[in-house]
Amino acid sequence: MRKFKIPSMGALLAFEAAARHESFTHAARELFLTESAVSRQVNSLENNLGVRLFVRVKQRVVLTKAGKVYSAQVRRSLEQLDRDTLSIIAHGSGGGYLELAVLPTFASQWLIPRLAAFNAHYPDVRVNMGVRTGTFPFTDTHFEAAIHYGKPTWPGTSADFLFSEEVVPVCTASLLKRPVEHAADLLDYPLLHSTTRPDAWATWFEDLGVDDNRTMQGVRYELHTMLISAAAAGLGIALVPRFFVETQLEQLGLTIPLHTPAVADAGYYLVYPTESSHGKPLASFREWLLQEAASYSAINPELGGDPDGA
Repeated sequence: MRKFKIPSMGALLAFEAAARHESFTHAARELFLTESAVSRQVNSLENNLGVRLFVRVKQRVVLTKAGKVYSAQVRRSLEQLDRDTLSIIAHGSGGGYLELAVLPTFASQWLIPRLAAFNAHYPDVRVNMGVRTGTFPFTDTHFEAAIHYGKPTWPGTSADFLFSEEVVPVCTASLLKRPVEHAADLLDYPLLHSTTRPDAWATWFEDLGVDDNRTMQGVRYELHTMLISAAAAGLGIALVPRFFVETQLEQLGLTIPLHTPAVADAGYYLVYPTESSHGKPLASFREWLLQEAASYSAINPELGGDPDGA
């Protein structure tokens, strides 16, 4: 038999909002309650737990160490409850939700523009997306699958190859002092790097026979959207996947200073936990995504070969 009383949902909601804002006033406004009602809920929770969660300092409330730990735990639990509720509502329609981790620029430039076709084919399945730029333990998150760039070496997962990518240098025409005839000419300008692909420029230059320490020099950006924006702002030359920019070069004021087709030695993969039993949302999305990737590779055959040979 349970030897303690589980806090009420009202108390937990009031505490989570107050902890997030560190303000009973802001929490009350968010929850459409009075400030005294929030205070009573938090006091009730503290009495129930036998732990002080806030320190009252004049007109402010500050989380105690225990309060900080508990607020993070409560927030995760409430978020999971939201997801579970949405999932069971969707289950009633025979469909469901897929929680997908995506690479932001890939999602905005390639995946999302194609999702209308998926929604039309699977109207009872919805795909929720969140950003992850590196590998992560699925067991520590709510994600059920991810779009991954690199090698299919994500521990504990199965991986379906989608396609490779061709990378191209881009910059503003005004940045260039003279026509670029050789790859080494680009070293006269600032190179813009991706933090998630730190060796991209060095590999590109090496493939073109250029061995120079300057290939690793330059500022770094986490997202390709930042990298492209920096190039469009005239800050330097970025090396980006062609399909991220090819339809927007004129709009962004960018040019490709040196046309040297270079297919990266890596690829995009759909990954998901191997041991999981996959229901309709993932199975439906996987089937559709592999068909879309195959169609894209048919138009761009140089991108269709799995670099890992899997």
